[in-house]
Amino acid sequence: MIKGIVNWIDDRSGIKGLVQEALYEKVPGGARWRYVWGSCLTFVFFTQVITGTLLWMFYSPSTQTAWESVYFLEYQVAGGWFLRGVHHYMAQAMIVLLVLHLMQVVIDGAYKAPRELNFWFGILMMGVTLALSLTGYLLPWDQKGYWATAVATNLMAEVPLIGPMIQKVVVGGVEYGHHTLTRFFALHAGILPASLIGLVVAHIYLFRRHGIHVKEPRPKKDSYFWPDQILKDAVACLAVLLAVVTLTIYFHGAPLGPPADPSNEFPARPEWYFLFLFQLLKYVPAFWGAVIIPVFLVLWMFLQPFIGKSKAGHKFNVGFWWALIGGSVFLTFLAVSEDQANVKHGAAIEEAKWQADRVIEIANAEGIPPMGAVSLLREDPQNKGRRLFAAHCASCHRYNGHDGRGYPVDDKQSAADLAGFASVEWITELLQYDHYVSDKYFGGTKFKDGTMARKVLAKYTKEENKLLPDIARLLADGADLPYEKRLEKEERDGLLSLYYNDDLHFEDGRACIECHDIDSEEEGSAPDLTGYGSKEWLIAFIDNPEDSRFYGKKNDRMPCYGRDDKLKPEDIEILADWIRATPASE
Repeated sequence: MIKGIVNWIDDRSGIKGLVQEALYEKVPGGARWRYVWGSCLTFVFFTQVITGTLLWMFYSPSTQTAWESVYFLEYQVAGGWFLRGVHHYMAQAMIVLLVLHLMQVVIDGAYKAPRELNFWFGILMMGVTLALSLTGYLLPWDQKGYWATAVATNLMAEVPLIGPMIQKVVVGGVEYGHHTLTRFFALHAGILPASLIGLVVAHIYLFRRHGIHVKEPRPKKDSYFWPDQILKDAVACLAVLLAVVTLTIYFHGAPLGPPADPSNEFPARPEWYFLFLFQLLKYVPAFWGAVIIPVFLVLWMFLQPFIGKSKAGHKFNVGFWWALIGGSVFLTFLAVSEDQANVKHGAAIEEAKWQADRVIEIANAEGIPPMGAVSLLREDPQNKGRRLFAAHCASCHRYNGHDGRGYPVDDKQSAADLAGFASVEWITELLQYDHYVSDKYFGGTKFKDGTMARKVLAKYTKEENKLLPDIARLLADGADLPYEKRLEKEERDGLLSLYYNDDLHFEDGRACIECHDIDSEEEGSAPDLTGYGSKEWLIAFIDNPEDSRFYGKKNDRMPCYGRDDKLKPEDIEILADWIRATPASE
């Protein structure tokens, strides 16, 4: 019955003849591993078509739903992370395989007559593949894709006369947004794959027409595609698949950055296979890097079959390709090395990673509101606290040595490092003279040489210094920090005497109570320590450090953020909560 069905289908379609012709074409000199790259590329491309079609079923191309749909696939759909990871890393593999296949063709001289047309089809396929990569990494609508696409499309404006118009057409207007995303999606999922399928069909047809080009005669007998070459092709395709699956499992899918946000800066970098061009533009004018050099390279590629007619011309073509690949690798190495040596770039990468982890954490816990995932970060108190500290405090203060978001600050630190502010550890160091006058605390202010430093801390005896951790515990207890356990009543009552000058613990004039008020009686000549470091205390201090409760006229350059309307009350509260939220070690 099955034989009858097969014969019926063959009678109507001639399928047996097509299979016979495909499988039993001769391979001059026998099967070789160097011939596997074309088959691997075909396998990878059709894997991309299958995985891309499945991804399409979950994807929603709009600025309010693109990132959200990718997040849903990645974190809510069973196996979604694996599907997306295979698609992502298979695209990387396709670029590598293209280079390997191209070099095999050039070295073997398979671009010469009568195979010029097939070689040109291959060059066009490479261009379409790169265009697929360029359009693809915008689709998640995350920060990396958004800013990398902005850099790439800005280069289009360098084309004389028509450049700005081309950029406007591609972007869909003057700003990157919904039309940019839908146009890139139409290109990535429709126009470019259809073009590549047509080019692949034409490429295979021409390849079959002219057969395999053998670089040099081989002593081995001719063989057929089936089973010898097909077996080698299958092994190579399996190796590519295993490599991609391994990468997918190791990295648990493809990366997903924070949602695209034009108001939030990002260290824009293209994917690794475009890094050489990014680096090149540092050394040559944009017009040369974006127009003149690419046009020259494309023209040379199409002239290669004619240049390579002579033996010297062929050697020139091979040498030029090696030089081009070597130069690209070197430029890529320079780009990576410079980024690794750039502290600010490293901080920006870490900040982006923090934002990505944070927005996913919020989305998992609270879901995504109708206005989109980008609002989660914009309204997140942790993210707003970091940004407020960086914008308003980091010019003087530091947070673990940076600006609160991980970025180094060029200006010299002139006020205390507030990481772990009011914790036991922080206060213990504050009460030690060497720390007090250092940059970490008051070394950048006039208080470095004030009464507290000269007449109190500098004169503590060894016995008195031993009591400082207990004083710190008592002060920190009033802060009621969320990550430190409060003292039991008995322990607190036992430590209270350390504040007072009773000749048992401190010499005259060296106890906190001599200058600071600690019981809300509004006494003392130094800042009130009642509830020191608590949310109420810190909000009041940020609001107006010149209040009589704090520094008064002795205030040293600390802005009055609330009194002078530099920050809204709700922003001051967010900033205070953020400063108090985590220990210095985190």
